[in-house]
Amino acid sequence: MENNALGRQLMVEYFNCSSARLNDVQHIRQSMLDAAQATGATVVGEVFHQFNPHGVSGVVVIAESHLAIHTWPEYGYAAVDLFTCGNEIDPYKGFEALKRALRSGHFEVREFLRGQITDRQHPLLHKPALAEADWMEH
Repeated sequence: MENNALGRQLMVEYFNCSSARLNDVQHIRQSMLDAAQATGATVVGEVFHQFNPHGVSGVVVIAESHLAIHTWPEYGYAAVDLFTCGNEIDPYKGFEALKRALRSGHFEVREFLRGQITDRQHPLLHKPALAEADWMEH
């Protein structure tokens, strides 16, 4: 990742997925946790919801940001957001894990650099030690 960005965000559209897998909240939950692990992230929380008559939404909060999913089993489609911070976390590994887990036949990926701070003299530290008084002044 460029040293002037706080994070990378992959916005992924998975098409032609297994409808049964997209409508199984436990499968989606485990797949998202597996994707977080594949990125190298640290999971700190999760929330998943099964909709009636179909569909699942969920978020895995990671120390390095978040992974989110919304599924439309009736269309074989899932929208996923993989937002990671730091140079040690690889969102593309999470993308690959989900592609397999959802049995996606087609996908589109867009990558965005988030928090590009260009007016700095030194590379950004992703979790620098900074006293509260210092950051509150800004």
